Amino acid sequence: MNFYPFDSRNQNHKSKLGALAEGETLRLRLLLPESARVGRAYLMIRNDQTGNLEKISMKRGEQKDDCFYWECEFSLPEGIYWYAFKYNTAETEYWVTKFDHSLGEVSATGAWWQLTVYNKSYQTPSWLDGGIIYQIFPDRFYKSNKEKKNVPDDRFIVNDWAKTPEYTPKKESDGVKYLGNDYYGGDLNGIQQKLPYLKKLGVNCIYLNPIFEAHSNHRYNTANYMKIDSLLGDEKDLKNLIKAAEKQGIYIILDGVFSHTGDDSIYFNKYNRYDTLGAYNSDESPYRSWYDFGETHDDYESWWGVSTLPETQENDPSFSEYITGENGVIRHWLRLGVKGFRLDVADELPDQFLDKVRIAVKADSNENFLLGEVWEDATNKISYNARRRFLRGKQLDSVMNYPFANAIINYLKGGNSRDLIDTVLEILENYPPQAVKLLMNHIGTHDTQRILTVLGSENEFVNAREWQAKQRLTPQQYEKAVKLLKVAAVLQYTLPGVPSLYYGDEAGMEGYGDPFCRATYPWGNEDQDLLAFYQKLGQFRRSYNAFKSGEFIPFYANFGEIAYMRKSKNHTVLIAATRWHEKIEINVPKEFDTATAIFGKPSQDGVLTLEPFGYTILVIKNQ
Repeated sequence: MNFYPFDSRNQNHKSKLGALAEGETLRLRLLLPESARVGRAYLMIRNDQTGNLEKISMKRGEQKDDCFYWECEFSLPEGIYWYAFKYNTAETEYWVTKFDHSLGEVSATGAWWQLTVYNKSYQTPSWLDGGIIYQIFPDRFYKSNKEKKNVPDDRFIVNDWAKTPEYTPKKESDGVKYLGNDYYGGDLNGIQQKLPYLKKLGVNCIYLNPIFEAHSNHRYNTANYMKIDSLLGDEKDLKNLIKAAEKQGIYIILDGVFSHTGDDSIYFNKYNRYDTLGAYNSDESPYRSWYDFGETHDDYESWWGVSTLPETQENDPSFSEYITGENGVIRHWLRLGVKGFRLDVADELPDQFLDKVRIAVKADSNENFLLGEVWEDATNKISYNARRRFLRGKQLDSVMNYPFANAIINYLKGGNSRDLIDTVLEILENYPPQAVKLLMNHIGTHDTQRILTVLGSENEFVNAREWQAKQRLTPQQYEKAVKLLKVAAVLQYTLPGVPSLYYGDEAGMEGYGDPFCRATYPWGNEDQDLLAFYQKLGQFRRSYNAFKSGEFIPFYANFGEIAYMRKSKNHTVLIAATRWHEKIEINVPKEFDTATAIFGKPSQDGVLTLEPFGYTILVIKNQ
């Protein structure tokens, strides 16, 4: 049996799994053999911001077999901290550091454990806990019959809903159709007409990709933050959508793209489309300070070097007030009835600006939601040459959960289920529980390949759009991909956080990168079996409080199999799945022999059988 002096995921060693509130007491215990003749033991804590090192004496406590626990209790102010242990014997000094996931070993060269301490006033909305997000790329979801007015002449309107999106880049000699300017006419009224469909999926939050006026179909090149794009509708249409959605128990959040605007905008006005004095037009422009210019008007900072996306100076007082002020962009749309914002590239927005964004979002209600796009662990992310404080109570409510998405996909593509469980536990260790319950657990978005293509394709991704346009899964590949997608969805819908369904994944859509991952929803040509599966899974999730901040209990992980439980006061749910193409068996507690089977069958004599690419969800009522 291996001996580990410390395990940060074991309550015998650490009294609480996860982040701490400032001032909250934590007890740590180090297990050392009696034969080591330990004289003194210390907890060593390093403040991430200042680098200051604190030494806390540990006292010898209870005995366990031939070992003793050395323990201490302490509390800390808000911040990120790193800790390890040191102890002395008569002969020398030893360190205990992290070497494998959460485990410690006697070594001075390992990593230190992370401890996140968040502001004690940290609150996040309650309405989304246990819910389901549905992400919509507005132009491609559903087109109503409402007449489109004031549509700019340089837009190409596609009349064939099923047509593959245009993928050829614009050339100076081209006509009117090219990548970015083909529009299918999906609109806000269309979304409203499909609310019953979303309700049947169990959705209680719609996340809309940008809806503000912009001159590309993705609308991430904002032209006017205060105006809805004419092809989508107007403020009246948005109000009607919000009101109708709320009657179905569904709330709307918008995409906030504040790190850059479009060069073709009322603010920059590079092409003189508008009658405003844009920053590009004159040094006297009221928007000039929003951007960073060099010696000429054509010399300006742009987002990732893309000249059509001039980068904003978020801490400029004028820009900051325009976005976050009393009568600014954020509060304008919240007062109209939207329930929050998802911040595009949140890790590229400076702290001072993010602080103001939170104040604006929460000004009228703490139930308004602020979600950030961060692709890594959001508690220890470094950008702007500093450790960011996204999830410590004064900025974001939660983030898009790319670590979970990557872990699920890696597992289903041949990885070890133990790595998936470890990723989940690492996030639970580092993130405040307020953020965990609202994590946006996606497995695909407008920025990624369609999940069916990822799971089914045997071809490596090629950037050339000409190649991507010709790729389709074979019937055999599609069949296998759907089986794996169902496993992915079971995991996505039952792990801590909130599942986010990218429009059309439930219908069997496939496609590589932009624009093929942004095709139109195939109304009338859905994969009906897959759609029925998602409807059943969504309604199940919404029916049990175990998925509303319920306890997560890892149960089994062995290469291709995985099993865990979610537990609330009233119910315990067992979730088990396999990516193997062969039938497998897992030993489980015998009480699941009499469980209610949502998917799969109950165990027999404590043995649970999983079919190839199978999954089982069992529910028992707690005594």
